[in-house]
Amino acid sequence: MSNKLEQELQSAITNIPECVAAGYVDLSTGMLLAIRTVDSHPQEILEMLAAATSDMFQGSNVVAIENMFKKARGVEDNAHYFNEMIVNSENLIHLFLRCKENQEHVVVYVCRKSANLGMALTKARSSIPTLEAAI
Repeated sequence: MSNKLEQELQSAITNIPECVAAGYVDLSTGMLLAIRTVDSHPQEILEMLAAATSDMFQGSNVVAIENMFKKARGVEDNAHYFNEMIVNSENLIHLFLRCKENQEHVVVYVCRKSANLGMALTKARSSIPTLEAAI
């Protein structure tokens, strides 16, 4: 993937509090387009990131829930209902943010659990336009 995207992911890691990894996933192809990490990680884990992200945003049950919410609210467009997901693990916060311009792209950030969630989320959201422009 483009060197520009990797540079922007590295910049985001620097700007987001206690961020240790950033990735850019294309849901339509199931590919991890770029990734930057502070530490090294096994290749198997990195390869699973795109598949897990795709399941979170496009799994059959998730799509069914999205459709139910849209129907209940009278929304008739094809836009996705779920745009952000936050997953807390034992030591980390995982942020998954659907891009605005291309809803088939998701940016993933991983921060230490000690990070201020509000600040991390705000900085993560503000990084999206720059990352989208780098594609």
